[in-house]
Amino acid sequence: MTEIQEKPDTSDRTTETRLAVAVHVEAELLRLGLQAMLPKLTVVESAEQFTHPAALERALAEARFDVLILSSSHSAPAPVGRLRHAHPGLRTLVLLDPADAESDSALARLPADGYLLREELTAAALDRALRQLAADEMPMPLRLGRQLLSHAGESAHLLPARTVRLTAREQEVLAHLVAGLSNKQIARQLRISEHGVKRLVSSVLLKLGAANRTAAVVTAIKLGLID
Repeated sequence: MTEIQEKPDTSDRTTETRLAVAVHVEAELLRLGLQAMLPKLTVVESAEQFTHPAALERALAEARFDVLILSSSHSAPAPVGRLRHAHPGLRTLVLLDPADAESDSALARLPADGYLLREELTAAALDRALRQLAADEMPMPLRLGRQLLSHAGESAHLLPARTVRLTAREQEVLAHLVAGLSNKQIARQLRISEHGVKRLVSSVLLKLGAANRTAAVVTAIKLGLID
């Protein structure tokens, strides 16, 4: 385990969410790049790198992390799914290899709360992604999102019929998820609490059998629940 030294807090950030970040990536250059970038981001409270899965699991059990950054080579569905189940408050950010980014099934195989392309990884992109996760949004490269939605629409007619019954409120929430709104923004639109929104989002994901917001939108498109 390599600890990434925290950048001293020299500004007033009392109203800003700051994140504890765990990092588990395979490529040495990628590890070094993250080690250089993360301490410079004001959204990051602290960060630690883990090279062994067992050490990571122990640390997640013993300490509170807000975000786990993984490379797609370390993101087999079973381990990620297990971590998400064991630590429901943990958000996962996957750094996609070029081959995974070109795969139509990449997001289905690599369930996460957000995605970045390794080739487009910069301090600014990482900062933006972490802030989106903190705001309950899903960071995703534009071309990846377009590719995903395009293939979802093309394959919709190939799926067997399936009945999903959403309440009127859940349908409203789904529409806002399609628009990319965060929980806070949805709460303002619906004039309910963020806790209420989280409960509704969880219900929508459960009914659609989706691991995250993007998967929910894709499934809804395939089932004809939204245009």
